[in-house]
Amino acid sequence: MAPNDSAQATDEARDLGAGRRKAARYLVPVGVAGVAAATIGLVPALAASGDPSLPTISAQQLIEKMAASDTQQLSGTMKITTDLGLPGLGSLGSLAPKAGGSEKSASPDAKLTELASGTHTLRVAADGPDRQKVSILEDAAEYSLIHNGTDVWAYDSGSNQAYHSQKSAADAAKEHGGKAPEQGVPTTPKALADQFLKNIDPTTAVSVDGTAQVAGRDAYQLLIKPKQSGSTIGSVRIAVDAKTGVPLKFTLAPSGGGKAVVDAGFTKVDFSKPSADTFTFSPPKGAKVTEDDGKKKQTFKPEQSLPGGLGGFGDAKNAKNSKVIGKGWTAIAELDTGGKGMPKADKSKGGADAQKFLDSLGDKVTGTFGSGTVFKTRLVNALITDNGKVYVGAVTKDALIDAANAAR
Repeated sequence: MAPNDSAQATDEARDLGAGRRKAARYLVPVGVAGVAAATIGLVPALAASGDPSLPTISAQQLIEKMAASDTQQLSGTMKITTDLGLPGLGSLGSLAPKAGGSEKSASPDAKLTELASGTHTLRVAADGPDRQKVSILEDAAEYSLIHNGTDVWAYDSGSNQAYHSQKSAADAAKEHGGKAPEQGVPTTPKALADQFLKNIDPTTAVSVDGTAQVAGRDAYQLLIKPKQSGSTIGSVRIAVDAKTGVPLKFTLAPSGGGKAVVDAGFTKVDFSKPSADTFTFSPPKGAKVTEDDGKKKQTFKPEQSLPGGLGGFGDAKNAKNSKVIGKGWTAIAELDTGGKGMPKADKSKGGADAQKFLDSLGDKVTGTFGSGTVFKTRLVNALITDNGKVYVGAVTKDALIDAANAAR
């Protein structure tokens, strides 16, 4: 990028407030109500023919193109890969949760942790705000989530179990802060991109960084980077379809280098209207059906699982005994547990192995705040002090220690 282009992109970042407010419009909901998989990734299929030649566009114009997109229908295939750097649970042995059996459920909540790590293939379809379908393809089974009007179905072919919920769009919106539930579900490049776009502020550098082909379609690449030091996020790259303005690929790279933490993109995509029978479902004969009685409230907000001020740590200032330190990419949530500090396993109930596992996950640290333990992933880190304070954010270990020292 030429120097004048770089200066222009920096100036444009200050004017992106209007664009990010409009950006909520471009969401094409292909998630199903109640499904959340924060920080999942989709491996893109890049064409071998090289980067396409497209007309020059500024970052502000590209944001506005995304906001103005009126795409309501699509179908496609996606690959999901996430690498948070989390350790395996094998050392917990018999303490690890068992798969299958009576505890296995077709409820969407039961699938969230599976999508948050590893590689998965998804088929998606959408026809406006009232009809969406997501299918998770497994080796010998398929898990499908279907939203059709007031009906939400989930079906696990492996266990032959189904889940059914029925509620009006207004009731569903009330449970999700006044907006449609699928708008808060980051299961696609569009939804993931929105979580970052709506929080662009002066701590962010935004530019257009070339072009690419994703799923056989020409796309611009929007590059978002923190201006601040101390963040675990190196950059966010969003490939935006040149014709429709729909995000086709989302890649979150860590500041520490290495492969992406989140890599999101379609391998196939079609913007024509899916057939109506795509969204119809009846439980197979013999399937065990669980009906949602409406008593269980959804307390998990998927957007809060994204890092820093970009993902909902800012909401901590509205929570009891909590506040936010700093702003932008290096925002840190401080929570007070009331002096409880690190949880301890009950050794009388065979908790010694669990305690050993917990201790192995963290780094012991000290400072003017006292002592504590830092738990690390490639994206979000947390410091739990022995006096019961918790500091968490998409920041480095040193940034957490500095925040704890300053707040003592």
